[in-house]
Amino acid sequence: ILPDGAFYLFPDVSHYLGKTTQEGQLIMTADELCLYLVDKGHVSAVSGEAFGHANCIRFSYAAAEEQLIEAAERIAIAFRNLTH
Repeated sequence: ILPDGAFYLFPDVSHYLGKTTQEGQLIMTADELCLYLVDKGHVSAVSGEAFGHANCIRFSYAAAEEQLIEAAERIAIAFRNLTH
């Protein structure tokens, strides 16, 4: 039986792997990226490795629109602060 819907985003984040945080930490895996997002963006995500996709992360978007907008802004800032 197929589910009627889900409340998840599952983006490929390979573009951000291999980048460095402002503190000089190299982000090599989706797990490390998820930890970075919790630390710097205060947003929780799950590594796609648990779902067979090591270059993806999973976000739940089962929240109020205002909370989702705030989370998206914090994610964008955290990603922009990563360097090559």
